[in-house]
Amino acid sequence: MHAYRDQYATLFRSGQDVVLIGISVDSVDALQSWAKDDQFQFLFASDVGAVVGQQYGAFIDRGDRGILDNRTVFVVGPAGRITHVMAPFREVDPVAYEELGTALDAIAPREEM
Repeated sequence: MHAYRDQYATLFRSGQDVVLIGISVDSVDALQSWAKDDQFQFLFASDVGAVVGQQYGAFIDRGDRGILDNRTVFVVGPAGRITHVMAPFREVDPVAYEELGTALDAIAPREEM
């Protein structure tokens, strides 16, 4: 999430035509505290129990090993449909952010300056 925060202005156009929502199994209180402490500019949603994450394949039930977070990024277009999936998202790979930027540009092209 820190990489998203640090690239928010460029990659997510400071929220203009792009909404970033981080979804986690953490509680609302934990996410709210983390967002404030680390100065995240975007939204968080709590999915305690991983119900939504499992429906979208972002969490994998490993039985006795518990639920594994697959670190998935979904790009959703203006019509509310998923237009691009990055699973797992390689947050330490700079190329992953280039791919994400390309996927965002495909649904909401940047205006020429």
